[in-house]
Amino acid sequence: MTALLKGSLDGSTDFSSEAVTEGARTATEEMASGEAPRRDPEVIVIARRRQFSGSEKRRLLAEAERCKEAGTLGAFLRHERIYSSMLSSWRKQVGAADRVALAPKRRGPKPDPRPADRAAQP
Repeated sequence: MTALLKGSLDGSTDFSSEAVTEGARTATEEMASGEAPRRDPEVIVIARRRQFSGSEKRRLLAEAERCKEAGTLGAFLRHERIYSSMLSSWRKQVGAADRVALAPKRRGPKPDPRPADRAAQP
């Protein structure tokens, strides 16, 4: 074991270079033969999060509100593949959007965002 370590530190290796070149030779022969390299038939899908639009969120919230009987809300959540925490966060978002939409708008000229000493200079 120590001889192998010392040999690797000195730069001398006991590895056969024939095995390395054989692997490289077969790889280049496959590419040169004109055949496309064989790919793994298993397709690996990259998971992406679902994004719901505002109208979808409102539709799902309305359907969830209609689930009054025991077990119907759970069945609805499984059918739509959503979690109850999503419903609660969407309710908060809708409530905040409604408060902003119903808030009174300030009328008149908008305040000058520049500091007062610079606004007085021509």
